[in-house]
Amino acid sequence: MLEENYKSFYEQISKTIDEKKIFTDKLHTLAYGTDASFYRLIPKIVIKTDTPKEVEEILKLSNNLQLSVTFRAAGTSLSGQAISDSILVVTSRNFRAFSVSKDKSLISLQPALTGQEVNNILAPFSKKIGPDPASINAAMIGGIAANNASGMCCGISQNSYKTLKSMKLIFSDGTKLDTADEKSKENFRKTHKKFLEELQNLSQETKNNKELKKRIQKKYKIKNTCGYSLNALIDFEDVFEILQHLIIGSEGTLAFIEEITYKTVEDLKDKASALIYFKNVNEACSAVTKLKLARDKKEIIVDAVELMDRAGLRSIENDPAMPEFIKEFDEDVTALLIETRAKNAKKLQIQIKEIEKLLQEFKVVRDFYFTTDEKEYTMYWKIRKGLFPAVGAVRETGTTVIIEDVAYPIEKLAPATLELQKLFKKHGYHEALIFGHALDGNFHFVFTQDFSSKEEVKRYDEFMKDVVNQVAGKYEGSLKAEHGTGRNMAAFIEVEWGKTAYNMMKKIKMLFDPKNLLNPGVIINEDKEAHLKNLKAMPQTNDLVDTCIECGFCEPTCPSNDLTLTPRQRIVINREISRLQKEGNKKEAQEYLELYKYDGLETCAACSLCSTACPVKIDTGSLTKHLRAEQISPRADKIASAIANNYKATLQGMRVGLKGVNLVHKILGTSSLEAISSTFRAWSKGTLPKWTPYLPKGININTRFEQQVLEKKVVYFPSCINRSMGRNSKSTVDEELFDLTVKLLKKAGFQIIFPEEMDKLCCGMPFSSKGYKEQGKLKSDELEEALREASKQGAYPILCDMSPCTKTMIGNFGSRLKIYEPIEFALEHLTKELEFTKIDEPITIHTTCSSRKMGLHEKFIELANMCSTKVIIPQNVKCCGFAGDRGFTYPELNDSALRFLKEETKEAKYAFSTSKTCEIGLSEHSNLDYNSIFYLIDKVTVAKNS
Repeated sequence: MLEENYKSFYEQISKTIDEKKIFTDKLHTLAYGTDASFYRLIPKIVIKTDTPKEVEEILKLSNNLQLSVTFRAAGTSLSGQAISDSILVVTSRNFRAFSVSKDKSLISLQPALTGQEVNNILAPFSKKIGPDPASINAAMIGGIAANNASGMCCGISQNSYKTLKSMKLIFSDGTKLDTADEKSKENFRKTHKKFLEELQNLSQETKNNKELKKRIQKKYKIKNTCGYSLNALIDFEDVFEILQHLIIGSEGTLAFIEEITYKTVEDLKDKASALIYFKNVNEACSAVTKLKLARDKKEIIVDAVELMDRAGLRSIENDPAMPEFIKEFDEDVTALLIETRAKNAKKLQIQIKEIEKLLQEFKVVRDFYFTTDEKEYTMYWKIRKGLFPAVGAVRETGTTVIIEDVAYPIEKLAPATLELQKLFKKHGYHEALIFGHALDGNFHFVFTQDFSSKEEVKRYDEFMKDVVNQVAGKYEGSLKAEHGTGRNMAAFIEVEWGKTAYNMMKKIKMLFDPKNLLNPGVIINEDKEAHLKNLKAMPQTNDLVDTCIECGFCEPTCPSNDLTLTPRQRIVINREISRLQKEGNKKEAQEYLELYKYDGLETCAACSLCSTACPVKIDTGSLTKHLRAEQISPRADKIASAIANNYKATLQGMRVGLKGVNLVHKILGTSSLEAISSTFRAWSKGTLPKWTPYLPKGININTRFEQQVLEKKVVYFPSCINRSMGRNSKSTVDEELFDLTVKLLKKAGFQIIFPEEMDKLCCGMPFSSKGYKEQGKLKSDELEEALREASKQGAYPILCDMSPCTKTMIGNFGSRLKIYEPIEFALEHLTKELEFTKIDEPITIHTTCSSRKMGLHEKFIELANMCSTKVIIPQNVKCCGFAGDRGFTYPELNDSALRFLKEETKEAKYAFSTSKTCEIGLSEHSNLDYNSIFYLIDKVTVAKNS
């Protein structure tokens, strides 16, 4: 009967939601059945939703058929609350409308915006949202609110519960409510009169129970996300305030958050940090207690206090960025990272002196000071943020990294922390470390766990039961301070809260969700072994990605994140394929491989931006290249070798082809050629490349021109793309990039040297990116030798006019030659020789993924600001997804990656980047003519000695 219901659900929901957004195949259900926790359930149906109407239809239908539904945002949840074995509703990355009030005191948000995106929106107004989880770059608003996620600074005063203004909700039966709209509330009073009466009664019952009320008040003096937000029952009289505050932290078990309006908080820019090393845990925790009490009395202003135990410091002491003296500390040294913020620099110095005075009585092993230097305090916070991934990066393959978060009453912090360390030793978790938000008594402890044997599962169970008794029993703390209850602590809510409070939570669940259809098994779970079931395996698959902890931090940077798979999901699928192959299940493994070809290989840009966001620096792009190499046939390998060995002829053929296409374009016109191209591409089922009016024409460059013998010399290597591709039919510039670059270098007083036999040279990237490693190395070695000779063994700087090629060359050549791409060359060399005068016209820039990985994004912004009074940086565009030639063969990747570009660049007049192929896609999706930044530099400069 249940299977029939799923079949009926699929048939009916397909009539209202595009089937392309509904998945039942094994690849997508497994990929979306994975979150950041150590649990896994495989949904029967996955639906990506873009609108509230779609969610409403899903809930109405699932309610009628009595099928359970789980909501998922970014899937960074750590306690198993974003997985399902039924219907999984994923808020797609297009579910992201927002509005800011006139006075900037409120911001209304749909659920798919990430916390960082929201703070970027508010930054120009010196505002931000209160919640600041460590996952803020990846975590979406829906999940932040549903988990009442907090973080390092927000504590319990600026979390979602405290900064909530209003909500738009969709209930399990599809009913909608807007708590900011009087008409909506009046309608709800009519249709849900009994519901509101019962909710009011639960509130009154709780208020009348003095013992329960007292317990709730005590529990919420520290961070607590274990169970439902019972404080809502005693904090408010208005039934709608009670209702919406119960939704905070409810983990999708009571209703769907269609929109949330937050009260914004002030974002103070003046700040200082100090990293202080105390003699031991007891001394550090005593200092925390004193800081907390002083802050509560408003005697000092301190925004964050992060504790790091000796095991934590040891895990990162070998990082080159870390100071050497950390290695010399004894076993008991414990660090506190303290931050204070102020409205101005003068006030900040007063606050620093007050904190320093308060800490004078404590024993430290090194003198400390507060720094206002951004570079220095950023390093401190890098130390702190590196603790969790440091464990993940060195764990034994096949094990899981578990991060728990507990909170103790501040006055019991020292003995509780010492006892927690003893529990690690008792159960053999010798690698475990403690860090966290000490000012709130909130500690994370991290350890590795093998779930592959009964003995190991039993060890974990016994350890967790000891932790539960220690935290919730002896010290009356919180078992979940900020990660949410999920499945992980559902079995222990009654232990922490007691029978009366737990029964109240069950009543809340029954009232909101009488059929138990919303995220069943999460928060309320009668199975006392729920924390030991549906454990996720982490099988070995490839050394390139085996350290992945499946946190999902990589996903916002990925150009295919709304099209096919993300880096995390690619790793998940590869782990499953490896598991099946190891178990001898070749048939099912092959089924995954077939499904993976398009979603995993063809639509991966292999840009490797994921590595810049990954806590353990995993480069899934390298995995893609490795897998592509494995699939190369002998025939394809021979063709690639023929091309590599006859590269000059290959480029000439490209030029002829481009000239021919542009001639046809002139004859037929844009609309006719677009129609014909689309038709032929459809007939070929996507095998023919896409044509675009921004396709460059074929060109030949002339390196034979007169120039003076000058002291300043530069080796200029025009990329093979820029040697064969010129301007397009919509171009707004008058010169080809090669000619423009030559002119600019001459203006700056350089004598230009070209490598010999340049027509046959290539960095090798067109080959290596497709998996042709041997051919890529051949071309790279040829180029390195030519550049060595041209530069007199590195005596002269080498300029390449495309960032992706430069990145490849630097990666292959190492430090043997000094190679520049346009941004760095301009800042290091051109600024010395040229006078810049800003234009008073808005420009936009696109930092390529190669430039980002070289650490040049901020430098590109600096350079752009030297050229224009207004520089627009699109916040929601990272990699453009063109990926060399993939923008022609899989244009949907480019379309998806740049879907927000036009809106974000609408005020720009000129547009610049540092890669010709990227510029093709950028131009098409913005209706701006993107060109090399060298064009702008030439426009705004004159020689200093002219």
